Amino acid sequence: MSPEEILGVEKNIVLTLKNIYDPEIPVNIYDLGLIYEINFEPSGTADIIMTLTAPNCPMADQLLQDIHREVSKVAGVERVNITLTFEPQWDKSMMSEEALIELNLF
Repeated sequence: MSPEEILGVEKNIVLTLKNIYDPEIPVNIYDLGLIYEINFEPSGTADIIMTLTAPNCPMADQLLQDIHREVSKVAGVERVNITLTFEPQWDKSMMSEEALIELNLF
């Protein structure tokens, strides 16, 4: 797989993540700043490092299942590994400008 193809898959993963919404906040998880890192390996493995808005998020399991299911549908992705971290801890500064405007926080 060429570097361009890898970047294409990563771009499609980002587009997919922009269609997954936090169950408690009406903003997609990518613009919310919950996704810290995406690495796609030519072997077909997508590694995603992410956080939650709060460590005790009651919807964490459902959100992780949604991410796994939807990213698995991206062409070229064979496996999805999600690593949940709270370092650094999420805060509003991690949100995109689009998300801040959508939530009237800008």
